[in-house]
Amino acid sequence: MAVKTKKKMKKGVKALIIIAAILAVIILADCIAAGYRSDPDSFIYHQHTNPFISSDGSTQISAHRSGGGIAPEESMAAFRNCIENPNFAVDVFEFDLHITKDDVLVLLHDDTLDRTTDAETVFGVKNARPEDYTYEELRQLNIGAHFVNNDGETPYAELSEVPEELRIVRLETVLDYLESNGHFDYIIELKNGGELGQKGVDVLYRILTERGLLDHVVFGTFQADITEYVDENYPDMNRSASIKEVLAFYGAAMTGKDSLSVNYQALQIPYNMPYRLIVNLGTTKVINYAHEHDIAVQYWTINDPDELEYLCAIGADCIMTDYPDELYAIANQ
Repeated sequence: MAVKTKKKMKKGVKALIIIAAILAVIILADCIAAGYRSDPDSFIYHQHTNPFISSDGSTQISAHRSGGGIAPEESMAAFRNCIENPNFAVDVFEFDLHITKDDVLVLLHDDTLDRTTDAETVFGVKNARPEDYTYEELRQLNIGAHFVNNDGETPYAELSEVPEELRIVRLETVLDYLESNGHFDYIIELKNGGELGQKGVDVLYRILTERGLLDHVVFGTFQADITEYVDENYPDMNRSASIKEVLAFYGAAMTGKDSLSVNYQALQIPYNMPYRLIVNLGTTKVINYAHEHDIAVQYWTINDPDELEYLCAIGADCIMTDYPDELYAIANQ
């Protein structure tokens, strides 16, 4: 018995050593990657026709989920804060859409309603999905129910009545408000795939064309079938690159491929991800190559002040952040 116990202990120790070694390699790789940055002076200005490329090398400020770090995400309260707060301004509004049971496009990031709303209490079920309810049914919910501010407080958790600005909002209402307060660009991601996603694209395209906003929107999706659907049916809709297209672009940029023909107008890419040792998207080499081929570079979701400052310095066209007030201060310092 003692011999078997010792063998088990040795195997356990070996397993722990292997796990520790793997973790050490991952941490080391991430540290190396995080430390690799371009010299801002290596940014090269290129002539372009893409309206989403900055004309003067400055960075557009995008409120990610309408500024979801400082107000309940994707709510009218968040939009009003971005528009009416005198301490900062926003150039681009980023938000996500789902289609409802009655074919209304509403703002919501997650596939279910639990993280941001009180749906479990109101509907009596977990993981309720927006496509299973009508717009009016969804408007019963408090979209700020689980919002936590910087002080760790949940100021909208226990409301006796849900105010209008904290109800789930439809796309048209948001556009009505924003269009009445200025001229903005939009980054809009449709979350649905399959038939729901196709229907959502149809509705979105109709709304944008009716309002003359098609040229002010970069459409995004993580659903490959929806990317194909857009290319086949709405080739005049500006869209961002898919994951496969980003990787293909990165390979072309690293090898300096002369010709590059793409169907997208923007790269919407991360920077602060753990794989930067293999694919470092936050360099002037990436941005210069993109601009050379008339492609805009938009980064998500950057909240670290040091990273915000760096990406502004190397010529990022747009940065999506949960804290547009902080990015505004950095971009205008």
